[in-house]
Amino acid sequence: MQKRKLGQSSLEVSALGLGCMGMSYSYGPPKDKQEMISLIRAAVERGVTFFDTAEAYGPYFNEELVGEALAPFRGKVAIATKFGWKIDPKAERGLAGLDSRPEHIKEVAEASLKRLRVDAIDLFYQHRVDPDVSIEDVAGAVKDLIQQGKVKHFGLSEAAAQTIRRAHSVQPVSAVQSEYSLWWRRPEADVLPALEELGIGFVPYSPLGKGFLTGKIGEDSKFDSADFRSMLPRFAPRALKANQALIRLLDRIAERKQATPAQIALAWLLAQKPWIVPIPGTTQLSRLEENIGAISVELSPGDLREINDAASKIAVQGARYPEKLEQMSYR
Repeated sequence: MQKRKLGQSSLEVSALGLGCMGMSYSYGPPKDKQEMISLIRAAVERGVTFFDTAEAYGPYFNEELVGEALAPFRGKVAIATKFGWKIDPKAERGLAGLDSRPEHIKEVAEASLKRLRVDAIDLFYQHRVDPDVSIEDVAGAVKDLIQQGKVKHFGLSEAAAQTIRRAHSVQPVSAVQSEYSLWWRRPEADVLPALEELGIGFVPYSPLGKGFLTGKIGEDSKFDSADFRSMLPRFAPRALKANQALIRLLDRIAERKQATPAQIALAWLLAQKPWIVPIPGTTQLSRLEENIGAISVELSPGDLREINDAASKIAVQGARYPEKLEQMSYR
């Protein structure tokens, strides 16, 4: 497995990470715990050294799962987790708003350390920017944790470029995690240029468009009520039908490259910048192996131009998130 450095930080990880959220949260009922532990360990065996979780996934179940699965590999893998939500089991999806108060950040860190079974959190992201707490105070709290040896690297998720700059001035940001793929390219406008300037790594989540870019979701696809895609405008039948144009593009390139649409979507991301590390999620070994195979897919400058030219003519239909959730991004 190739390695990549997240910006100018000392954090070097596998070129593809593994997003673990869907194993126990958001994509229908939680999967069998032992099967998911086996899958995470299979990823390590195949060279994956970067794993993504959060206290909010479950809540808590996902961190416990990842902690147990990776216990035998301490020092050989990097685990990223997140803070910033007010957890309430009675609230929808267990989340009752944002909370990035410094004292709360430190409480979350202590609890995450126990669930993950580690002495230090490799990468600690603010899950969403909290408008009620200055980003300087957030960065200062994480700086304290880094000085105490409880956290190694500071990250932000779905933050705006100016927020990233402000945080970075207090405590260097090692990585920013935001959605990025061929059907969500907003980070290109100002976030990616800022990261390049500041020497910060980028971790695209949902690099396969929450499954859509695999080509396995058609206009007639239905989603379980426990699957949060059932509430996303982009996964409504009309949008799914219109957005098949993107799949036809990926199919065309995939056939020429003897690859799959998912591999082309991931290879496109990997080709954008050497400090980009996508974290596709999966609950299936076959999909894990397919995703890892994207690393060996080479897209020439001509291939990339063809993809960009064709994609620029496709107007992706449907909002990414309901308005309330979207308002939490790029602050």
